Amino acid sequence: MGIQSRFSAAADLFQVRSDITFLNHGSFGACPRPVFEVYQEWQRRLEADPVDFLGRRLNGLLDEARAPLAAYVGTQTDDIVFVENATLGVNIVAHSLPLEPGDEVLATDHEYGAADRTWRFICGQRGAHYINQPIPLPLTSDEEMLEYLWRGVTLRTKVIFVSHITSPTALIFPLAKICARARAAGIITVVDGAHAPGHIPLQLDTLGADFYTGNCHKWLCAPKGAGFLYARSERQALLRPLIVSWGWESETPGRSPLQDYFGWVGTKDPASYLSVPAAIAFQREYDWDAVRLACHELALSAYQQIIALFGGEPICSDAWWGQMCAIPLPAGDALTLQQRLREEWSIEIPVLSWHDRRFVRLSLQGYNGPADVERLLTALKALLSIVL
Repeated sequence: MGIQSRFSAAADLFQVRSDITFLNHGSFGACPRPVFEVYQEWQRRLEADPVDFLGRRLNGLLDEARAPLAAYVGTQTDDIVFVENATLGVNIVAHSLPLEPGDEVLATDHEYGAADRTWRFICGQRGAHYINQPIPLPLTSDEEMLEYLWRGVTLRTKVIFVSHITSPTALIFPLAKICARARAAGIITVVDGAHAPGHIPLQLDTLGADFYTGNCHKWLCAPKGAGFLYARSERQALLRPLIVSWGWESETPGRSPLQDYFGWVGTKDPASYLSVPAAIAFQREYDWDAVRLACHELALSAYQQIIALFGGEPICSDAWWGQMCAIPLPAGDALTLQQRLREEWSIEIPVLSWHDRRFVRLSLQGYNGPADVERLLTALKALLSIVL
């Protein structure tokens, strides 16, 4: 049963195991059955006539699938391209930008580990420097966050890389303000939006990032392997293919180089990309704006109860997060607690260590309900020896 009874029809369409209390939608998402069936139908069509499908029809099919996605995230169809996930999108941009010895790429200390490693690798190859600027907690205002970030800006800062919604701390950063200030300073902005599509409203052209990559398989509930890379039209010339294939040198008339370079990188299954419109339609059919609000309210209740139980300090107000929040716990081993929650209580939820602090990261979707939160509270009380 989902958040509220009127959402139960949609909740029952998700395929997560009923014997697991699944409170970790943010890691890999979950695809509802109607969208998954569309995905499988695309796979069957491909297998039925692979040469026609891949050799003659694919470009047109991808164009048709990108159009509703572009409208959903607030941009033009030619300014986005499908990629498998946000990590790949970050890699494409990081490998493309003309970093030189002594240049600096500024990020926060809240970034996703794979993205940190990507930038460290690229900067190491180029003689540039990757800097994780501390953004201490708690946070109280956008201006405070911007001030912390800008303490790391120097004359050598060429790129600002920032998450829209952070992975370890689940904070929604003030992206439009960051991008506007960076643009005024002549600094390129690259955004990891892995957790944003389907989680918060997006208007990419208005946000002002130069490059933005997001996942569709997380909060938009598309099949795994569906993401996108956005590039402002005036920045697209900077991009170079990560894999050189037929799109290189093709210069297809009327077609964006973004599509030529990244739309075809060799034989692969495009079914997840082609299923994204079905995921968008599913959430619209089931009034997902209301689902998101209900998830936030349930997460807030859990947040407040766990803070009250363990006496922790909130890291921000709930205005900083949506369906996912990082809740402070007493100090201790994160991995052991996560394993015991899974093995002893059948609860799937990440427990994270960040700057020597321990958090449980709760992320709720329309298949969750108050009973799931109650089970988490009961388990935490038992495992952390809280006496009522």
